[in-house]
Amino acid sequence: MILPIVAYGDPVLKRKTVPVSSEHPDIGKLIADMYETMYKASGVGLAAPQIGLSLRLFVADASAFDEPEAAGFRQVFINPEITDRSGDHTSFNEGCLSIPNVREEVKRPDIISIRFYDENFDHHEKQYHGIVARIIQHEYDHLEGKLITDYMSPLKRQIMKKKLTDISRGIVDVDYRMRFPLRKNQ
Repeated sequence: MILPIVAYGDPVLKRKTVPVSSEHPDIGKLIADMYETMYKASGVGLAAPQIGLSLRLFVADASAFDEPEAAGFRQVFINPEITDRSGDHTSFNEGCLSIPNVREEVKRPDIISIRFYDENFDHHEKQYHGIVARIIQHEYDHLEGKLITDYMSPLKRQIMKKKLTDISRGIVDVDYRMRFPLRKNQ
């Protein structure tokens, strides 16, 4: 089932998430719905807060990128913990499904080490690099209540204020379902 993506301004996007229990009801369906929602919105990652759930869970699929490390990368991350960040810090113009039509240059480390559980609650400790590491860090930020707007300078945030408020009100052109915190009669 395709779920509405929560728009900028909803408090769930700024809240630190809570761990997911292996007893969480219908976790398989939730993960399937998150993938379906992400693909419908042409995204490469989707975190639980973006569908209104304050859970430490995200899904990612880097196959849209023509990079060697992205080939075949599709992963569920439950209760992830980034344990190390290293390598060069590179910039990339990132977007976010919760903040449509807004992009920001975000500088991130090229290499991360992360431990997490998959959809079967099997434990993994892996290292990722390049675009895959970037996608993971972006989605991980959502679990920590951080958005790409937090990487903007105060001046840029001030310049973007009207556009961000419009997004919260639903005054934005998107081709996927969204839930807007300041829109009446949704």
